[in-house]
Amino acid sequence: MVHVPSLFDVGSVTHAGRVRSRNEDSCLVRTDVGLWAVADGMGGHEAGDLASRIVVQSLDMIGLPDSAADLLAQCEERLFHANRQILSLSKERQGATVGTTAAVLLVRDGYYACIWAGDSRVYLVNRGCINQVSHDHSELEELIAGGAVSREDVKDWPSNAITRAVGVADDPEFEVVTGPAEPEDIFVICSDGLTKHVQDDEILQHAITRHSQAACDDMLALALDRGGLDNVTIVVVRLLVPRSSEPTRSPLDLEPQP
Repeated sequence: MVHVPSLFDVGSVTHAGRVRSRNEDSCLVRTDVGLWAVADGMGGHEAGDLASRIVVQSLDMIGLPDSAADLLAQCEERLFHANRQILSLSKERQGATVGTTAAVLLVRDGYYACIWAGDSRVYLVNRGCINQVSHDHSELEELIAGGAVSREDVKDWPSNAITRAVGVADDPEFEVVTGPAEPEDIFVICSDGLTKHVQDDEILQHAITRHSQAACDDMLALALDRGGLDNVTIVVVRLLVPRSSEPTRSPLDLEPQP
């Protein structure tokens, strides 16, 4: 398949919030290759921010891909490489828990791929509707999926431990979703510091009524106004040109490999 170049309107912002002294989130904007990422570190004592930086620094080493499939393969390889680095960091700290979420968006040749672990999210805004492309890898979501509780029952759930992350297991589990990327699609990648305070319908309204950077800035301000209880990181990507007319099978429809 011949590469179909795309143009994007992209915005990004990251902030420590109003409560935490350190920002353990990191984000990456690589519009030149069609890659954007958010990582939300955990571990404390500088370990969390190191873990999230390891992920984005590893992804930042990706070169210009030969194809959409090559871009996804490079992304997977860099995530597994970051996982090994974070495991080594944990050993240096006498086995202390160190890890990070990762939510990565790829757009190339008229298709997108979302690859993630943890509860950082990727949303797709299309034709005036917002859909969460990723789903949270968390204990709460597993309970809801299993029918043990309803979403209405857990609005004030006291904690929500994640069940997947980068850097906590020798064989990390990443999930991949692919689909067509259409003109004027808007993707929002964010850490849970945003979604703790800002609802999906509010994300939708900011995404469709503002340019990408203004949408990021306004959503950050809203999260801070409502308490800013966690680090907040947001990346907004608007696709500006028509996608390839080549149909059917996504070139990104691959399984992640260790």
